[in-house]
Amino acid sequence: MSNEMGKILVTGGCGFIGSHTSVLLLKLGYSITIIDSNSNSSPKSIKRITEIASMESIVLENKISFHHGDLLDYKFIENVFDIENSKFNKINYVIHFAGLKSVKESTNYPINYWDTNLVGTINLLKVMQKNECKNLIFSSSATVYSHKEKEFISEKDPLKPSNPYGNSKLAIESFLRDVYESYNENWRIACLRYFNPIGAHPSGLLGEDPCGIPNNIFPLINNVASGQKEFLEIFGDDWNTSDGTCIRDYIHVMDLAMAHIKTMELINSEKPQYLIMNVGTGIGTSVLELIKTFEKVNHLKIPFKITSRREGDFKNVVADNSFSYSLLKWKAELSLEDMCRDGW
Repeated sequence: MSNEMGKILVTGGCGFIGSHTSVLLLKLGYSITIIDSNSNSSPKSIKRITEIASMESIVLENKISFHHGDLLDYKFIENVFDIENSKFNKINYVIHFAGLKSVKESTNYPINYWDTNLVGTINLLKVMQKNECKNLIFSSSATVYSHKEKEFISEKDPLKPSNPYGNSKLAIESFLRDVYESYNENWRIACLRYFNPIGAHPSGLLGEDPCGIPNNIFPLINNVASGQKEFLEIFGDDWNTSDGTCIRDYIHVMDLAMAHIKTMELINSEKPQYLIMNVGTGIGTSVLELIKTFEKVNHLKIPFKITSRREGDFKNVVADNSFSYSLLKWKAELSLEDMCRDGW
């Protein structure tokens, strides 16, 4: 199937989720082209991806290429398609990870977020349309939901993001729906709403290593464990949960990578459609449970301090993943212990 599907363009392929998905695509025999501006990632990811491929005896000849550039540069995207489509395998699918992703940063720099996330996606779609490449998987987020403290969040629940990052993701979903509905005889589009990806490739060669100050909990835990940070801040222990800390749905990044490939294979095998799916485990874990599991699995202590709640936080954010399971016939397989071991 991999050769029949042509080449896959991975935008943001040097980032946390993009790099792990790239490794898995190569392992399964797909040809990929990665583009990344490296504004919040490192070009070293390409070296790590090839190292892992070598360790796993994956033949890379004519299977991977990298172009450094920004989706805000329309000419750059055009050139990538021209170069890659002149080779033996045309770009037929796009997995779109590229974008800014910090909730906190988005409230300080909303113009940057709207520009990079929405305009970058519009540029990408223009070039895809021009090149008759009409298969897209978009990296969306659970931040699009309004979170009414339900036990599980389904795709039918109300949408009301509480920050510019979430607003930009929802706007892109709306834009993609409009594209599909205008040309619905030939576009296959899937939007995957992630919950909380953590962990790393089991080799330890790839993981979550953001530029600057991390915004997600797992790199912060790693920073405390490695002595770079004195303690972890926990925002509130007075939530109405079993131990007073917030509950989240953590999914191993390798499971999330597999969800993209399963989705790609699904939309390839069916008639053109526009899909929205949650991607999570459906299992809620409190912040303290995550810390305790990390300590137990890795045999170390994570000092922490309780501070006040953050504005915009929610008690419980866990995926109802029944819809994605019914379509993909696949569920996340790796445990919280796996996430903590691989991530560390």
